[in-house]
Amino acid sequence: MIDDATLERLRTVGLARAARNGPAHDDGHVRRVAALAERIAAAEGVRTDLAVAAALLHELVHVPKDRPERARAGNLAAAEAENLLLQHQVARDDVGTIVGAIRDHSFSKGVAPGSRVAAVLQDADRLDAMGAVGIARCFATTGELGRPLVHPEDPFCRAREPDDRRWAVDHFLRKLLRLEPRLHTATARGLARPRVAAMRAFLEALAAELPLPERSSGGVTAEAPRAAGSPGRGSKRPSKSAARRSRSR
Repeated sequence: MIDDATLERLRTVGLARAARNGPAHDDGHVRRVAALAERIAAAEGVRTDLAVAAALLHELVHVPKDRPERARAGNLAAAEAENLLLQHQVARDDVGTIVGAIRDHSFSKGVAPGSRVAAVLQDADRLDAMGAVGIARCFATTGELGRPLVHPEDPFCRAREPDDRRWAVDHFLRKLLRLEPRLHTATARGLARPRVAAMRAFLEALAAELPLPERSSGGVTAEAPRAAGSPGRGSKRPSKSAARRSRSR
């Protein structure tokens, strides 16, 4: 077991490093992921000390999303974590478990977790990308990168593939609404449900507020954009209430 004093020292280092990052990956993000990891691990019978340590150190190295070396962020953070853990005389087997979890935690890396601790970290990190916090983090990143909020003609990807490198709302369709079925633990899936509902409600509200694309065919008619019920093309139509609001404009 990693004793409480060592965990506190790791917490201090992890939070200080993350505080240098932008608001989507800062010390607040690390605190939330650590709290979620502890909750999930306790419910799933996984060692909480390892899960919390991995969460505290998973942002030791942050690479912005628009940098070519972004794909190596997990590996870089894992290497830093390994040195730090060995300096604090954490058992080598435990170091290997924590380092492996950090190395493969990123959604974009697309790697299946190699341990139960890795599964907990992936779930905790992905939960923090969902719900009200996930919405806030999405637009915080958009602001950092200077990207527009929505595609002006097709905001909900009715006739195009989502491109979250260009449009903020596309990130919901490309990633955020795809996270729930990819969670590994029952505890995380339970925590995800209200967060998914919050994201869907946000997108429904956004659909009602955006100017509608107009087209002329024997007169100008307005066609409501589909709300983001599922990723990519073929996404779910707006609710009846949203459709009524659209037709009334």
